[in-house]
Amino acid sequence: MRVTRSPWFVMAGSLLLMLTMSGLAVAQDGDSVGNPYFNEGAIPGSGEGYKVGYLDLDPTVPFSVNVANSIIEQAEVAGLELFVCNGSVADLQKNLDCGRQFGVQDLDGVINFNLHADSSAAICEAYGNLPTVSIDIHQECETTFFGADNFSAGRTAGVAMGEQMQANEDCAYDRVITLETFSAGEDVNGNRINGMIDGFESICGEIPEDSLTRMDIGGSVELAREKVGPIVPTIEPGTTTILLSLNDDMALGALSQFRLADRADELRIAAQGADASSWQEMVCNPGWLADTAYFPELYGRTVVPAIIDILNGNEAPNPIFTPAAAVTPLNVLDIYPQTLELFPVTQAC
Repeated sequence: MRVTRSPWFVMAGSLLLMLTMSGLAVAQDGDSVGNPYFNEGAIPGSGEGYKVGYLDLDPTVPFSVNVANSIIEQAEVAGLELFVCNGSVADLQKNLDCGRQFGVQDLDGVINFNLHADSSAAICEAYGNLPTVSIDIHQECETTFFGADNFSAGRTAGVAMGEQMQANEDCAYDRVITLETFSAGEDVNGNRINGMIDGFESICGEIPEDSLTRMDIGGSVELAREKVGPIVPTIEPGTTTILLSLNDDMALGALSQFRLADRADELRIAAQGADASSWQEMVCNPGWLADTAYFPELYGRTVVPAIIDILNGNEAPNPIFTPAAAVTPLNVLDIYPQTLELFPVTQAC
């Protein structure tokens, strides 16, 4: 198997590679429902003779690094030639350039993790609307969608957050701020955030309208720092702010700004993804109360055999969902036991 990368494709640091390679404990109950590929993964040699493009979400995003590594690993198992091009959560032009590169690579199909749903038609057109497995965000030319059942996944973290708030603080809080990425589209952003709100409200009651602020952040740690930083001084010190974030990255960026103001203890956080960037916070930070695990380390087990099935003329299920699980400080070490190996508590907290 040969993996070809576009000139600007750079994997994130060695720690994240280590995290991807470490053992992963995943509850298997029901996680193959509607997903015939998950338990088996790619069949050795099944992709020989095919060349597929992979439009990566963004190599600076830990979740994306785990997804990319799992796809590369499974492509190697299948003998599939993979051309990897690095997209961006912030720079749409990079995604469009990837589409153009795919268009001259003589590809058979594409695995597409483009964040910008409103640009998907142009990207698809650039690579000739080849058979496409989309990841997490619907693409105009998708043959099959793989990702989260977004409302359900959002609700999973929202319920867990409500239960933690009810047990520890009798559901007392002053405001709720959502950290969103409107460009990801209503199916992803809207459903996931609305699911979080619905889950939280099912435990702690309806959020008063004047206590809810919805922010379009953009998806990254850096954008969250940039946009949340200015609002921290406007929030009365000593109050309790609930953050409901579309992903871990924006939650981490927002948390960093409250930490700079020595006010991190005012936050109660629920996020989505539960990639390695959040594990240390869940072990050490009493305010990071809930997350939804999507297991990006295992995405390749589905998308690689799915695109091969499609190229072989077989019908892949549509949609295909990833397993999801609530992660809290109470169970993070059970779901991700390697946390202690990588972040010994005596060093991490």
